[in-house]
Amino acid sequence: MGMAQPKDQSVDMSVYRDDFPILNGQMNGKPLSYLDSASSAQKPRVVLDAIKTLYEGRYANIHRGLYQYSQETTTAFEAVRSKVAAFIDAPSSDEIIFTRNTTEAINLVAQSWAKANLKRGDEIILSEMEHHANIVPWQLLAKEIDFKIKVVPVTDEGKLSFGGFMSLIGEKTKLVSLVHVSNSLGTINRVDSFIDAVKSFNPDIKVLVDGSQSVVHHQVDVQEIGCDFFAFTGHKIYGPNGVGALWVRGDVLADMPPYQGGGDMIERVSFKDETTFKDGAARFEAGTPAIAEVIALGAAIDYVSDIGMDNIAAHEQVLLAQMTDGLHQIDGLKFYGTAPDKVGVVSFTADWAHISDIAMILDQCGVAVRTGHHCCMPLMERFGIDGTVRASLGLYSNSDDVQALLEGVKKAKEMLS
Repeated sequence: MGMAQPKDQSVDMSVYRDDFPILNGQMNGKPLSYLDSASSAQKPRVVLDAIKTLYEGRYANIHRGLYQYSQETTTAFEAVRSKVAAFIDAPSSDEIIFTRNTTEAINLVAQSWAKANLKRGDEIILSEMEHHANIVPWQLLAKEIDFKIKVVPVTDEGKLSFGGFMSLIGEKTKLVSLVHVSNSLGTINRVDSFIDAVKSFNPDIKVLVDGSQSVVHHQVDVQEIGCDFFAFTGHKIYGPNGVGALWVRGDVLADMPPYQGGGDMIERVSFKDETTFKDGAARFEAGTPAIAEVIALGAAIDYVSDIGMDNIAAHEQVLLAQMTDGLHQIDGLKFYGTAPDKVGVVSFTADWAHISDIAMILDQCGVAVRTGHHCCMPLMERFGIDGTVRASLGLYSNSDDVQALLEGVKKAKEMLS
């Protein structure tokens, strides 16, 4: 599936919790138990310091300045491109495009590759499990081009139906775009198997993988996955907001037209002659980028790499088991996403209270969880619900957080049932 399976935990993860200043605080007078990492992760000091150091110490715009600060900042910025490539095992750093987030990355693929290659009557395949960011850009483009969107169904346990997927592939299929790990269910999708199947049918079909949740929990290898596009966002992997990355396979990238126009993506601009553009990733990075944020993303990647993705995965699996077992002891809860292969996400509803009421009581207990549709309305429709309570783990989560959640849900049941 393009993600290494976790090994036995060999590192005491509790030592890393103090790296996150916010976790020493309180919420509503109670110790903070932050269980909303699937939405956005907290930031370690090394990430905060990277931003502070740049702005206080050597800030300058990049790529064009010949003075020392500009040269040093350019070097630091471009070094992150190599870090991202190594982190996801991309063949070349020249294939890494910096974006604002996964949403922008998918819009980039839609407005560049897809707009140039899809025509009326073509078909693309998405799934019921997708985040809105991997649905709406395709719907907007489909209205413009008039191609058809087919949807892979989700099973009762929250897995993508492989048989359902195979029934959708046809001669008109041009693109498959799937989520690697569900943000709302935690399901790990075997995207490599889906990609093997679609590439065996027609190697020219392109595949995009939304890796926003997968890079946080496991080591990812885009070459093993076999996709053509892979996107993730910085703020979920303990980095800053406003920065993400898109990997595009080199031969695909070479033929993609510009998505946005402006400075730094051009070779030459002229009113008399045709404007020409840079090659590769630079063609898609118009304007002054998020310089500090990209450098801080590099710090976040260094941070999790030093800890070890296997250690993070193993730690979260231990806590996931504790959380799942504990919640199953509370009567009246219904769980969504019960596939055996999943990351540290638990989603549930209760037959004795509305999800919002449960979340508000948890808030008063110092427990931060997410409620609602989690930007996955079609998935909620599939299960016949409006939303869930979602508790999600990070590398800094501990047994105290899990216990606070369990006690908070029990208190909610006592008060609301």
